[in-house]
Amino acid sequence: MDGDGLRLNMNGLDYLILALYFVTVLGVGFAARRAIRTSVDFFLSGRSLPAWVTGLAFVSANLGALEIIGMAANGAQYGVMTVHYYWIGAVPAMVFLGIVMMPFYYGSKVRSVPEYLRLRFNRPTHLLNALSFAVAQVLIAGVNLYALALVMQALLGWPLWTAIVVGAAIVLAYITIGGLSGAIYNEVLQFFVILAGLIPVTVIGLVKVGGWNGLMDAVGDSKLGEAGLHAWQDTGSTANPLGAHWIGIVFGLGFVLSFGYWTTNFAEVQRALSAKNMSAARRTPIIAAYPKLFIPLVTVIPGLVALVTVKGLGAESGDLQYNNAIPLLMRDLLPNGVLGVAVTGLLASFMAGMAANVSGFNTVFTYDIWQAYIRRDRSDEYYLRVGRWATVAAVVIGIGTAFIAAGFSNIMNYIQALFSVFNAPLFATFIIGMFWKRMTALAGFWSLLLGTLVSLSLYLLYKGGVIHFNSDLEESFWGAGLAFVTAVVVAAIITPLTAPKRDEELRGLVYGLGGVDLKGDVLAGDAAWYRSPVLLGVIAVALAALFYIPVF
Repeated sequence: MDGDGLRLNMNGLDYLILALYFVTVLGVGFAARRAIRTSVDFFLSGRSLPAWVTGLAFVSANLGALEIIGMAANGAQYGVMTVHYYWIGAVPAMVFLGIVMMPFYYGSKVRSVPEYLRLRFNRPTHLLNALSFAVAQVLIAGVNLYALALVMQALLGWPLWTAIVVGAAIVLAYITIGGLSGAIYNEVLQFFVILAGLIPVTVIGLVKVGGWNGLMDAVGDSKLGEAGLHAWQDTGSTANPLGAHWIGIVFGLGFVLSFGYWTTNFAEVQRALSAKNMSAARRTPIIAAYPKLFIPLVTVIPGLVALVTVKGLGAESGDLQYNNAIPLLMRDLLPNGVLGVAVTGLLASFMAGMAANVSGFNTVFTYDIWQAYIRRDRSDEYYLRVGRWATVAAVVIGIGTAFIAAGFSNIMNYIQALFSVFNAPLFATFIIGMFWKRMTALAGFWSLLLGTLVSLSLYLLYKGGVIHFNSDLEESFWGAGLAFVTAVVVAAIITPLTAPKRDEELRGLVYGLGGVDLKGDVLAGDAAWYRSPVLLGVIAVALAALFYIPVF
């Protein structure tokens, strides 16, 4: 099978399914609008949503282009080792966020992650994080938008420009109208639509290659070889498809990159902050961890199927890039009707990802930049208006950054580079500040700034050919690890030289000082033993470890 021409043979039924989905998405936005009376309603859904809704939105917000296209591309390029991004690179951090960090976020009543840094450290640290977060969100929104446009161009024959503008317009409409509630309820809908689109690709693909055993045999005979079938084999050296040592996987990915992303990325944390009470907020990322355990079945497996069925996959440019693994399978495997559902699922995933970026951006821009430093003490209606205009600005800038993403043959590598620069130093600053009350405001600022600059410098030196790594992803692991170590060392040097805050100022913000009430707003039903965040979290981490056994 060759990859010439990605155009899908869509018929009237497929387009009808797609149109119905778009109408439903906009309808959800209009329905959510009725509940918006204040800026907290717009930006945080009035803190009123149940845990199952915020939990599904939490995982769906992450099921963007990065996940669907990027993880399938990685499945084809690196084989079974891609599961590290889920079982060690996501689930433990999601559980940690729910059990340990959400009490501080939710209990301190902050409206965003940068706002927590203002309370814990100072205004310069707050502004630095707000600006870097805003930049990261529009860059990542561009990735989602570019991937959406790529798929619409390839599958439907739309020009790239048209596809980018149409995709952006739909996301813009439902967030501007319905705020975070519009985004979250659509993310719950999108979660099921995405699965409905990906499950047929996985099942039909497996049938085509002779089931699981047939796939394993075919991957063993492919250019990846036997190494493509194992997660940990040969990680004592870098002689494996990922080109990564187990230390890089465990420390760089499993600790710094994943904890940095899941615990401090406001686009995700915002979903938990919109939960109705402390118990629901803590359970949000833990409920999301359960579907996350199984997502490799519909991303990594299709990537492996594409590797063994699409001849020539892995070209530097054109239709046979790794990024096109899923679209190529949809073209080759799916009948009409099912094809419409699959295309709808793909478009839903990009919208979910972009909506998370845009709703994170508009909140941080309004509360942490505009209200904090430009226009203070205005009416709530004023900030609601600013939030809506910030949404428009984020989408317009996202259209521009979509063309930056176009310069990368594997968008997953680009995203990981962004995470190592923006998230890793932030996580280090956060985690030290949350557990070490002596850490000072100046130490917080310089840890964040120097950690970011070190990671950025390493990336630029690698891109400039000065420093060599086995793969882009190995550079991300090292960049993240170096940023973390830099932030820790800077904090250790500056803290003893500067004055700390008083304990009273840190109550509810630092571990061990009290001020966080885990029980106060718990509803009667939340007290049931099977709703314990700790129990649910321990089970999720145990399952992640067990899932490694068959592919060790």
